[in-house]
Amino acid sequence: MNNIYLDNAASMPLSRSVKECIASISDIFGNPSSLHNAGEQARRIIEDARKSAARFINAEPDNIIFTGSGSASNTLAVKGFMDKHSCTLLYSPTAHKSILKCAEAYSQKHTLKVDKDGFINIHDLEDRLKTLRDKAFVVIEYANSEIGTIQNVTEIVRSVHRYNGVIFIDCTGSVSTIPIDMKKINADMTAFSGHKIGGLKGCGVLYKKNDISLSPLIYGTQEYGLFGGTENVFGIASLGTAADNYDYSEITSKSRDYVYNYAINNISDCYLVGASLESGNRLSHNLYICFQRIEGESLMMLLDMNGVQVSTGSACNGRDITASSVLTAVKMNKNDIHSCIRMSFGGQETKEELDYVCRTLKYCVDSLRQFNNKKIKTL
Repeated sequence: MNNIYLDNAASMPLSRSVKECIASISDIFGNPSSLHNAGEQARRIIEDARKSAARFINAEPDNIIFTGSGSASNTLAVKGFMDKHSCTLLYSPTAHKSILKCAEAYSQKHTLKVDKDGFINIHDLEDRLKTLRDKAFVVIEYANSEIGTIQNVTEIVRSVHRYNGVIFIDCTGSVSTIPIDMKKINADMTAFSGHKIGGLKGCGVLYKKNDISLSPLIYGTQEYGLFGGTENVFGIASLGTAADNYDYSEITSKSRDYVYNYAINNISDCYLVGASLESGNRLSHNLYICFQRIEGESLMMLLDMNGVQVSTGSACNGRDITASSVLTAVKMNKNDIHSCIRMSFGGQETKEELDYVCRTLKYCVDSLRQFNNKKIKTL
């Protein structure tokens, strides 16, 4: 059987429409800032993609800024706002590394409390908003791409605005499964990345309201002077095309639930991490399971050797052997913190493929436990 790819949360395969788009513009090489015909061709591609990205999130094109990635968008939002305004940063401890690392640079900050499933404590947030002397800048993720928990975004935005705060929501981890509607969410800023919806890597979007001012991340004239440098025309075009053709109906919980039900009933000492499947507060394609008494990284590699590609968490932590910041934040048992894998489904898996995944998962877990038991006895 061919490799079965179950790491769609890290990056989705290029969609057919994106491949066709790239082929159709392969001869357009002009610099978008040039005023001649070749430059104007490239400029039109960018502005068409800006309109597509705006439609995708129910916003206006003037509110769309193209960046180099989801991390670049996060950094532009957080650093750009903090450097421009006198405020206190309130942020989720389960946020993406690009946000956590950026927050380290500022002294006026507080981490928000989260429960064992990763949900932000609304009462803690409101208590902090009430007592702050200066403006609050709240930074959260719509959903955690590692453990799958979806935040109560509507209530959080309402609370922040009630106390005249500003809120940025990172949607990079949720954009592939949850449609973004900025008119309904009413966040001040949001971000996502093109490769999460079948576009090329190397292109992200930052949405911001007109009344939000930022300091530039990269100086220059492009992208309203906030993210300078010659634009990635292919990446931007691919993002616009992916947005125009993305079909949310293909991403369901069917594959995830099938594998989960098998695992929980046939593999001992394993449990789900994050919001429950029944709660409706979990990304529909996300399955994050702890298999006790084995190393998640060993399980990931053994599955890969048997044709099943998964991850141990966020791809941005994939080569980092330290404990996941997300699992640390939710106070996971230290004995289990390195025993997890994440499967994120694309919705196209066949029953034959899912049965193979189930059999292989059990075989790999059992094999690793047997090996560990023998090693312990030898020692």
